[in-house]
Amino acid sequence: MGFTIGGSRGTREFRSGVRRRGRTSECTAVAEYTGLWGWDVVPGARAAAPARDCSCGDPRCAAPGAHPLDFAPAVKAGATLDEVTEAWGEYPGAAVLLPVGRSFDVIEVSEEAGRRALVRLERMGLPLGPVIVTPDGRAQFFVAPGAAAELPELLYRMGWDDADLDLLALGHGAHVTAPPSDRAGLGPVGWLRPPALDTAGDPPQARLLLGTLAYLCHRFRR
Repeated sequence: MGFTIGGSRGTREFRSGVRRRGRTSECTAVAEYTGLWGWDVVPGARAAAPARDCSCGDPRCAAPGAHPLDFAPAVKAGATLDEVTEAWGEYPGAAVLLPVGRSFDVIEVSEEAGRRALVRLERMGLPLGPVIVTPDGRAQFFVAPGAAAELPELLYRMGWDDADLDLLALGHGAHVTAPPSDRAGLGPVGWLRPPALDTAGDPPQARLLLGTLAYLCHRFRR
């Protein structure tokens, strides 16, 4: 992997050829997220294997390769490819992060439970948004904003409030790493279910997915 982030602010520079190719791929992806799906995008830190030192330059970083760059502004929804290329040129090699709590919240479960749930939910014909799969074995379901705040009440109503579930909700202030970036030096994230025009801007309500996700989390936890 190659990246240079932050100029004099904690610079780490790797192979230039890889960096240029990676930058082109990232700019195209960011322009798709902003222009096609209507999402803000934030430049993020990266971590280089094998030591997984964070590109932010802080040797005590609590989330190496998995947090926004403090000095990098968001690229706003609606930005064109030219605008993205100009903005991303200030932070070559930055990870592509999507802010949670604006256009969507996220329900995160284990990858195994997520894959099984996705098959069931598709068979049921329920509306589904994008789903990310991470290199550390997590599945992240995009749902309507507000899910993180509503999760305890929703689980209570469904009878899952006292269950030991490997399930959490990410809301305002959180970020998810988006393809084609790697996460925390562990490897690239990918789409388990890619964005689509009918759901990217209007993700489903969490209550429609939560019963299936909770059941499968409970099943595989046991």
